[in-house]
Amino acid sequence: MKRDEVFRDPQQQIVDFVFDETVAAAFTDMIRRSVPGYEVVVPMTGLLAARALRHCASQAVYDLGCSLGATTLAVLRASGDDSVQINAVDNSPAMLERATELISDDRVNFVEADIATLEFEPCAVVLMNWVAQFLSPATRLEVLQRIRQQLDPNGLLIVSEKIRFTNPDEQTYCEQAHLDFKRANGYSELEISQKRVALENVMIIDSEAEHTERFHAAGFGSVQKWFQCLNWASFLVRP
Repeated sequence: MKRDEVFRDPQQQIVDFVFDETVAAAFTDMIRRSVPGYEVVVPMTGLLAARALRHCASQAVYDLGCSLGATTLAVLRASGDDSVQINAVDNSPAMLERATELISDDRVNFVEADIATLEFEPCAVVLMNWVAQFLSPATRLEVLQRIRQQLDPNGLLIVSEKIRFTNPDEQTYCEQAHLDFKRANGYSELEISQKRVALENVMIIDSEAEHTERFHAAGFGSVQKWFQCLNWASFLVRP
């Protein structure tokens, strides 16, 4: 696992964050040191997905924004079932190239595609871990609607996101605590600052209420927040 040093050196011009070869090479270290709860959410996602699969006729799973396939691996390990079929989708060729090197399993179909225009087939589980925040806000509802149309009546959508708070004091507190988390994991002030600038135009954060309202608008009936660590949360969304 390569250490994340993408923003270690001063950059004369900071461009928008992209999931290119440099990020892909350091992504595992980057997300573990940047996202509180990552090492809880990923394995639990696998267990929750496997639980849902036991109650569905379909055994198809979509791992949207699969990156290097950590969530896909979690589902494979938890399901222990040869019948599960995972469509691991990402729009980054660099991410998919490394994912295919890390995962060799006939149950996984890697797909290079834009989630905003992806046509879904009938499925039991859809996983979106830290993905919707990178979609254009104008497309988020439509993506959820297309997922809802194809999701098994007993199926499950898991959405994990960074969230913002409507209370300014709560927002400030969690932001500062998150910065402490990054510092404790070895990131310098320069790295933190430069990455923040790179992400500000491409990572658009919604509140918990906005997520919940959108899930219901897309036709989902049940929304349960099962995990939260500071300003990072995960939701179980059911038809």
